[in-house]
Amino acid sequence: MDVLTFGEAMVALRADQPIRIGGALRMSVAGAEANVAIGLARLGHQARWVGCTGDDEFGALVLRTLRAEGVDVSRAIEVEGATGLVIFEPRIADLTRVSYYRTGSAGSRLDRDHVVPALTEGARVLHMTGVTAALGTGPLGAVHRALETAAGGTTVSLDVNYRAKLWSREAAAAVLRPLMRSVDILVASDDELALAAPPGARTEADQVEALLESGVREVVVKRGADGAEVFDPSGSLASPAVAVTVRDTIGAGDAFVAGYLSGHLDGLTVAGRLERAVITGAFAVASTGDWEGLPVRQELDLLKAVPGSAIR
Repeated sequence: MDVLTFGEAMVALRADQPIRIGGALRMSVAGAEANVAIGLARLGHQARWVGCTGDDEFGALVLRTLRAEGVDVSRAIEVEGATGLVIFEPRIADLTRVSYYRTGSAGSRLDRDHVVPALTEGARVLHMTGVTAALGTGPLGAVHRALETAAGGTTVSLDVNYRAKLWSREAAAAVLRPLMRSVDILVASDDELALAAPPGARTEADQVEALLESGVREVVVKRGADGAEVFDPSGSLASPAVAVTVRDTIGAGDAFVAGYLSGHLDGLTVAGRLERAVITGAFAVASTGDWEGLPVRQELDLLKAVPGSAIR
């Protein structure tokens, strides 16, 4: 297996108008780790997702969608209860309101014992997010067990992926900072670095330095429309974002991570990994949905086409 990831996957309902006036809803699947797994599978990698789904039709949709996208779900667990829901509502211009219905959901019942079978079978990369750590004591226990069990030679990747509706910044920092000694690749937006770095590090430069000193090999900072930058012991390298017409920013961070980890798996240089990451991120924002518009490997050069042209 190339990549193992775990967390909560939910059914996503996307409104075409504000919900209070009766906008129609389109159904799909979402979840940070599932999005990353789909992105990697489309790029030709073996990706496994582990999580708990409900014994309902929504849970069946989650597993069916992941299987259809080539993601290994052989270690997913079906539990009694409801699969979580996330609703995306366009409110004004490019602002989307996101509502979660995940309290007590099947996904939140993931615990440390659920991840052990997949961990013992190994993977080149173990990818986690701060979302899973925020879901409760069971999912946080799974994060800790994963870090304890990760075999030597496994690259550990963590995307901070802070969600204010799940926990406060103070609570997130208290949980995430101790994990850094076990993380090889840290991904964070520029306003999330402080949640992973020691509290005494005030500036971005100090935060990056402290994280590298703690043992993180690569600190990958997402800067939205300004691109991204990678810091490692040898220095730093920045890349601008790929210019595209923005249709939907939801899922862009997960697409970026999928591209970066794909480059890592392919043995690309930092520059190559960063280039692939900003390309996959651009595909995400240029299409609607968390993962629906992500590229297969043969499409990575598609954004170089002349805007408005047709491929015949």
